[in-house]
Amino acid sequence: MAIDRTYESEATRFLRDLAAQKPALTEEQRKGRAIWWDKQIDPEEARRQKDSRVRQKAYVYQSEL
Repeated sequence: MAIDRTYESEATRFLRDLAAQKPALTEEQRKGRAIWWDKQIDPEEARRQKDSRVRQKAYVYQSEL
């Protein structure tokens, strides 16, 4: 059974066409990612945040009446 390598999904066509219409889109995506995700983590700050967490109870909806 031969595989049809000419098939292209609608989503793939949409993304390819969008990239062709807006060439600057890739650079905008990189800038957006840099704002939220690509950050250097300060080990001391990460340790401080981990140490300051308050442990959550096993069942948070149980009231102590």
